[in-house]
Amino acid sequence: MVKFTAWLLGGILWLGPAAAQPTQHLTLDQVWDLARKNYPAIHRKDLVSQTASLTMANLQKAFLPQVNLSGQATYQSDVTKISVALPGFHLDPLSRDQYKLVTDVSQLVYDGGQTRQQKAAQQLNAAVEDNQVDVELYQLRDRITQIYLSILLLDEERRQVDLVRQDIQTGIDQVQAQVASGVAYHSDLNTLKAELLKTDQRATEVTASRNGLLQALALFLNRDLGDSTVLEIPAPAGTVFSDSVLQRPELKLYASQSEYLHQQDRLLRARNLPRASLFVQGGYGRPGLNLLQNAFAFYYIGGVRLNWSLAGLYTLRKDRELVEVNRRLVDLQRSTFLLNTSTQLRQQQAEIEKWQALVASDDTIVALRASVKEAARARLENGVMTANDYLREVNAEDQARQARITHTLELLQACIEYQLLQGRP
Repeated sequence: MVKFTAWLLGGILWLGPAAAQPTQHLTLDQVWDLARKNYPAIHRKDLVSQTASLTMANLQKAFLPQVNLSGQATYQSDVTKISVALPGFHLDPLSRDQYKLVTDVSQLVYDGGQTRQQKAAQQLNAAVEDNQVDVELYQLRDRITQIYLSILLLDEERRQVDLVRQDIQTGIDQVQAQVASGVAYHSDLNTLKAELLKTDQRATEVTASRNGLLQALALFLNRDLGDSTVLEIPAPAGTVFSDSVLQRPELKLYASQSEYLHQQDRLLRARNLPRASLFVQGGYGRPGLNLLQNAFAFYYIGGVRLNWSLAGLYTLRKDRELVEVNRRLVDLQRSTFLLNTSTQLRQQQAEIEKWQALVASDDTIVALRASVKEAARARLENGVMTANDYLREVNAEDQARQARITHTLELLQACIEYQLLQGRP
C-alpha cells in the first residue's frame, strides 16, 4: 500500500519562496536512473574492479624471479681441525671468525596451481561484491518509488482541492446574492466562507508537503527540482502474475557466493600441493665452499628446490567441511529468499485484484455524488437548501473523488511493486 509519508515530511520540512524555474518533466524510469547514478554506493563498483585488478596483478608476480640477500658474521668457539701431521702437507687452521654474504635467486616453476586458483577466487570475490552493490541499488528503487508516488498523490489531491474550492466559491456567490436580496441568512454566507478558508489551509498543507517530498527526491537525484517540476504518471504496464521466473539481483548474488565457495575448496587443495623452483646462490665469504681453505672466496650453487608443507594436511578435511557448511548456508538463504518473495508476490497479486475491483466502481460513485451535488447547488440557488446541507454534498463528492485518486494510485503502486518483486526492468 502507498506509504503516506507526505504529511510527516511536509510538517518537518519548510521551504520558503523559490525563484521561478523552468518546468521539468520527469518519468519514473528517469528518476530511477538518476537516483542510481548519483547514489554513493554506485562508486563501489569501480573500487571493487580496481581492487580486483591490483590484487590479480600482484598474484601474477609470484612467477617473477625472487631475489633474497642475506649476510652474517659469526665467531665460534671451535673449528674443524686435522690433528694428524702429514709429511710435506701443511693446512692452515680455520679462523674462528667467519663471514658470509649470499644472494639467492629463485624461479618458481610449479606451485600446484595455487596462483591460478587464487586469481580465480579473486575474480569471484569481486563478482560477489559487485552483486552486493546491485542488490543495494535495486532496493533503492522501492524508496524512490514511495517518494515519487506520494508526490503524485499530492498532485491529484491538490487538483481535487481546487475543484472543491470552485464549488464552495460558486455557493458563496449564490448565497451572497440571496443575502443581498434578503432571502438568505448571513450566517449561511459565513459558513461557506469559513469552509473556503479551511480549503485554502488544506491547499497550503498539500503544497508544503509536496515541496518537502520534492526536495527529498532532489537529494537522491543530485539536481535542483523546482516547485513547478512535473512528475509524469507511469503508464499502467501489463502485470503478468508469475512467481516462477524471477530476475532479482539477489539471485545473482547467491549464485556468485556459491561459486566463490566452490572456488575456495579448489584453492584449499592447491595450497596443499608441493612447490618446485629453480634457484641459484652466489656468495662471498670465509670460508667458501672449500672448507679446508681459510681465505675469502667467491662461490655459487645452482639446482632445483622442492617445498612441501604438510601442516595444511592436518586441517584440510575440516577446512573443506567448513566451506561446505558455508555453501549450504548460502543455499538456505536462497531458498528462504525465494519462499519470502513468492509469498510477497501472492499477497501483492491479491492487493492488485482488490484495487482493481475498487477502481472499477469509483467512477460510478463519483458520477452519482456529482449529480447529487449539482442538484444541491440548484436547490441552494433556489433558496430551498441551507449552506450546511450544500457543504455536506460537496464534501461527499470530495471524499468520493479522493477515494478514486487513492485507489488509482494504490493500484499503480501495487503493479509497480509486483514488477519490482519479480525483478522486471
